[in-house]
Amino acid sequence: VVGEAGDGLAALEQVRRLNPDLVLMDVRMPVLDGIEATRRVLALAGAPKVLMLTTYDLDEHALAAIRAGASGFLLKDATPEELLAAIRTVHAGDAVIAPTTTRRLLDRLAPPLDPGAARSAATLTGREREVLAGMARGWSNAEIAERLVVAPGTVKTHVGNILAKLRVRDRVQAVVLAYEAGVVRPGER
Repeated sequence: VVGEAGDGLAALEQVRRLNPDLVLMDVRMPVLDGIEATRRVLALAGAPKVLMLTTYDLDEHALAAIRAGASGFLLKDATPEELLAAIRTVHAGDAVIAPTTTRRLLDRLAPPLDPGAARSAATLTGREREVLAGMARGWSNAEIAERLVVAPGTVKTHVGNILAKLRVRDRVQAVVLAYEAGVVRPGER
């Protein structure tokens, strides 16, 4: 731990001053809320990854955190082991969403298709769409490789291309876009 802050504006200043690799950000903070603080932190050059924490299991908070660019959303009642695993996962470049929030969040995103998301998804090749669909189903790179009968390194390359083409920060944001674009729908296998 290199620093802490009592409000969102102080958190932004601490990030500028300390240049951390990862920030644990609370959704509800005085002066500047955690969602806007996250948005501003991630706009900085060399921005750290952000893991959003909250007491409230509200879909609006999770969706707003992800749209602001957070790489994770976790409830404060997570066990110490879960919190540590989430920190390590986000630091490694992957993403985390509290399990209790995931299903409701995906269901909420499914009904309306976002035309902008659909246009972004249309830039993908057929194989990239297949890889994105696998990511959205929660498959690991190894599972995607096995199902598509390609090398794991090939899947990793496709994932990188997908993130770049969709202009998203990580796999969670790519999965959200996949649902918003209708590449996959909840309940599909």
